[in-house]
Amino acid sequence: MSRVRVHNLSVSLDGYATGEGQSLEAPFGHAGGRLHEWLFATRAFRAMQGETGGETGADDAFAAQHDPGIGAEIMGRNKFGPQRGPWRDHEWKGWWGPNPPFHTPVFVLTHYPRPPLEMEGGTTFHFIDATPEEALRRAREAAGGRDVRIGGGPTTVRRFLEADLIDHLHLVLVPIVLGRGVRLWDGLEGLERRFRVESVTTPSGVTHLTFTRP
Repeated sequence: MSRVRVHNLSVSLDGYATGEGQSLEAPFGHAGGRLHEWLFATRAFRAMQGETGGETGADDAFAAQHDPGIGAEIMGRNKFGPQRGPWRDHEWKGWWGPNPPFHTPVFVLTHYPRPPLEMEGGTTFHFIDATPEEALRRAREAAGGRDVRIGGGPTTVRRFLEADLIDHLHLVLVPIVLGRGVRLWDGLEGLERRFRVESVTTPSGVTHLTFTRP
C-alpha cells in the first residue's frame, strides 16, 4: 500500500507551525518567513519555483524529498487560502499562481465543498468535507499507487497523526520562539513510540527530525 508522508513541516521551539493572524498579505501570520528561511535558500525550493541556483547540502537533501513518489496531496483549507466560512470569492485559486507546484490531484479539507478547480501543470484542487480516513481513501484512489502527502497546515497534520495514518513525518525544528499561532503537538503525548526517530542538525541552525513507521 502507498505510504502517507509529511515533508518540510517547520516548527518553532515552542511548538508552533504557523503564526497568528493569517491574511492575504501574511500567509503564515506574524511568523512571516522565519519558519521557512532554511527552505527558501535551498536549490530544491528554487527549482520548485522554476528558478535556478540555491544552496546544496543537508537542508537541500531533505527539501528535495518533498516530491518524488507523490501521487496526491491532502491539505487543510487554510493552506489553500485565507478565507474562512462560506466561500465568498471563487476567483481565489491559491497562493501559487496559475501553475501550482503540486502537479497532482490535491484534496482540500473544508466544511464548504465546491466544484473542483483545474489548474495548469496537472494540479486539480478537490474541495471535500471528509474525515481523515475518507480523505485518504479518495487521495489513494487518485494517486494510482504512489504515495500521498499530507501538506499541512499543522491542524491537518495533527488530525492525521491523531488517527495514526502517517507513515513518515519530516519536521524541521527552527530555533525561534513564536509565542502564539497554531501548535502541532497538542494532544499527541507518546507519539514518538509509534516511530523510529532520527535527527540531523545543519549549519543553518535547524534540526531535521524524521519519524518513520518501523
